[in-house]
Amino acid sequence: MSVLSGKKIVLGVSGGIAAYKTATLVRLFIKAGAQVQVIMTPASKDFVTPLTLSTLSKNPVHSAFFNEEDENAQWNNHVELGLWADLMLIAPATANTLSKMANGNCDNLLIATYLSAKCPVYFAPAMDLDMYKHPSTISSFSLLQKFGNIMIPAESGELASGLSGEGRMAEPENIITFLENDLESKLPLRGKKILITAGPTYEAIDPVRFIGNHSSGKMGFDIAQSAANNGAEVTLVSGPTALSVSHPNINLIRVTSAKEMYEACHQHFHNTDVAICAAAVADYRPKKVAEQKIKKAADDFTIELEKTEDILASLGKIKENQLLIGFALETENEIENAKLKIQKKNLDLIVLNSLQDEGAGFAKSTNKITFINKDFVVEPMPLKSKQAVADDIINKVIVHYEKNS
Repeated sequence: MSVLSGKKIVLGVSGGIAAYKTATLVRLFIKAGAQVQVIMTPASKDFVTPLTLSTLSKNPVHSAFFNEEDENAQWNNHVELGLWADLMLIAPATANTLSKMANGNCDNLLIATYLSAKCPVYFAPAMDLDMYKHPSTISSFSLLQKFGNIMIPAESGELASGLSGEGRMAEPENIITFLENDLESKLPLRGKKILITAGPTYEAIDPVRFIGNHSSGKMGFDIAQSAANNGAEVTLVSGPTALSVSHPNINLIRVTSAKEMYEACHQHFHNTDVAICAAAVADYRPKKVAEQKIKKAADDFTIELEKTEDILASLGKIKENQLLIGFALETENEIENAKLKIQKKNLDLIVLNSLQDEGAGFAKSTNKITFINKDFVVEPMPLKSKQAVADDIINKVIVHYEKNS
């Protein structure tokens, strides 16, 4: 999965021959899972049609502040476009557009949106070699980078003039690679290894039956996705679920029983920076597992149980510098029981779920949690989607490393 997946991108197209490459660029953004809004300068429409870019982006193309031919036309709000974007890319960025950006010469919708943008701005210059080396162009490059904009250097090759040299806009594939590498290098959990457990465990009674619970694993899988999206290398140990992963930074290890999950966690914990135990591990398992299916014969049937390994407590005992986060699902005395778990299991943070809260619990798309840290600071959170809750949990990890950096 590309780091561009889910990103909102404003693509600004200015009037140079390289504008024809933006059709491929938009297609690659969409293929990577991004949302794209295109803004064209009036001159750029001589090189590529708005219809082409609108079709590929699946959004209307913006070029003017309003449609002069329609007196009832809605204003294209450059402020909203600038605030909507997670990143803005101006490609091709001609010498004319670069000069306007550097000097705040706001005479079209593209420059107005650029001046309103609160997101990272990238620009990919495209011009003839003499223009590229001209002192005024070099001054524009320098000013724009001082402003915090990021330059995607032009490439060398055959130019529209027939000359060959530097000034050719980077190829669309290379622009995508540049953006991905730059974004990944700035992810807050880049270089961190995170161990996450998810789902239920199944404890066998016989070859057919087991003791389990209703956990779908969604919470743990969403945490893994959020961690990977923020640059972490994730090991996800999951009990039986119907869920799968697609992010290349997530290594999924499937297990069935509490014992298997315990062994997998201990195999990876020593090389881990953070462990988040979100699995609903069975507390007990049958002491003896029948080799054959148990027949329904007697009116009464008793199964002798024994405790399973307490994975979270065992990790707390051997914890060194790892950040250890646990979950607590309670039905009564929630805060008090969660605080006891923090002490007994040597946790840094606990995520409390209460089955008393509507929208929380198993097999739901939402969750309502309360954070309690090792200093017993209680932070209740509103009902959110499980993905939003996962982001909140990972944000706690990010804040921890920001404070200790």
